[in-house]
Amino acid sequence: MPTEPVFRAADERYDTMTYRRTGRSGLDLPALSLGLWHNFGDTTPLETQRAVLRRAFDLGITHFDLANNYGPPYGSAEANFGRVLGRDLKPYRDELVISSKAGYDMWPGPYGDGGSRKYLLASLDQSLARIGVDYVDVFYSHRPDPSVPLEETMGALHTAVTSGRALYAGISNYSPSQTREAHRVLADLGTPLLIHQPSYSMFNRHVENVADGQTESLLDVVGDLGIGTIVFSPLAQGLLTGRYLSGDVPSDSRAAVGHFLKPSALSETYLTRARALNEIAAGRGQSLAQLALSWVLRDERITSALVGASSVAQLEDNVAALSAAPLTADEIAAIEPHAVDGTGR
Repeated sequence: MPTEPVFRAADERYDTMTYRRTGRSGLDLPALSLGLWHNFGDTTPLETQRAVLRRAFDLGITHFDLANNYGPPYGSAEANFGRVLGRDLKPYRDELVISSKAGYDMWPGPYGDGGSRKYLLASLDQSLARIGVDYVDVFYSHRPDPSVPLEETMGALHTAVTSGRALYAGISNYSPSQTREAHRVLADLGTPLLIHQPSYSMFNRHVENVADGQTESLLDVVGDLGIGTIVFSPLAQGLLTGRYLSGDVPSDSRAAVGHFLKPSALSETYLTRARALNEIAAGRGQSLAQLALSWVLRDERITSALVGASSVAQLEDNVAALSAAPLTADEIAAIEPHAVDGTGR
């Protein structure tokens, strides 16, 4: 039986990708990172996943974002990424930024969810075993847990770093005030808070807003504290792509599945706004998805945007957004009436 050729990454992989510094740290991340929330569980053929991961690295995407319960089933995205890492990318481990998270439900009982020290560190050890690495570059608390003292949750991140199981600490889905307090607690322990991962898109602008009970926006906080920001769902679960502009729901789409995106999101208000944005995109020679990525990256406080990809072609289309000219002030103003927080909810 012939031996499979050894994967060799493209020599030009760093020639065109844009890299941004993560807050006031020393870590650079690609402007687009690959998120493995969808399309990397056991329901997607491993060879499809492998093709996307290899192509991502060839395009200069060095950052791969995971969580313990990405799948389905839970854990399978980490295990599948680990298989591709072992087959193809392991020689390039020092060129990769691998991140994972814990905070949502992972296994039954009182120790498989939340923000306790026991859950977070046990989950991290399981993630390392599934991926097949000695450490992850970034370990996140995936969400705040009001039932657990913040000192305990941040203390677990501190231990992850000081034990060598993670290089950096991150948080996700924390409010502005929670972010300030997490930063303070970690600083007192001697571990910097590297990065925050919130959702952000033209249709979900909460990071810009001062919410009830808060005195500043999340972008104000991360900018002031020098924390990096990597945003998830910049395409609003597909609403900011061309998939739904006709008003129909493709049978293989997220709206058809109805888990994270409901068909009810495809309202006339949504269609009017998305079609107007699509016209602006066309005027720039971009797809709607590319415009949406250019838009979230317009703010220098955004380090990177996480994109998912079900195919190499979809990945390449997203990366092409980086070759477009920056949005002008007039273009941003034209986008503003149609980029309305809450669209699609």
